[in-house]
Amino acid sequence: MFELIKEDWRTYEGDLKRQGLWVMLVYRFGRWRYRIRSRWLRLPFSILYKLFKLLSQIMTGIDLPCEATVGRRFLIEHFSDIIISGDAVFGDDCIVRNGVTVGLLRSNERGSPVIGNRVDIGTGAKILGHISIGDDVKIGANAVVTKDVPARHIAVGVPAQIRPRKDLPPLG
Repeated sequence: MFELIKEDWRTYEGDLKRQGLWVMLVYRFGRWRYRIRSRWLRLPFSILYKLFKLLSQIMTGIDLPCEATVGRRFLIEHFSDIIISGDAVFGDDCIVRNGVTVGLLRSNERGSPVIGNRVDIGTGAKILGHISIGDDVKIGANAVVTKDVPARHIAVGVPAQIRPRKDLPPLG
């Protein structure tokens, strides 16, 4: 846990004013407590986590449950109005901005997005349903993504249109 916290500290440039850092500290603590095997030993840490999570939600407007899987160097660029489902999966080096929702397409259907590495999610984007977002993808501001997005593509618009990225060098 402490190695990941050090990495988060570097990702947020050691700036305690960045609310994303607060949320990541609470997230890492919540994940760490699951490593305590004894239910009775884990209980006080679980109560503490729930308190910290509620406080961080109130203070930042960001809902990142510890049940979600978040890779390394996860950057919450701007705070407020960010909701991430507990079964969402993020790879490494992802960026999320304010107003982003990552979760279920419909409340009666299970399955949240699986997001690859180096995915940049623009302000107000909604990524919904049991879909896959490939590596090196950019999701445009206010895009509504309900279909898979292949690696090295961009998704823009409502509903999102998928196009190849032209700003990346060719592979191989």
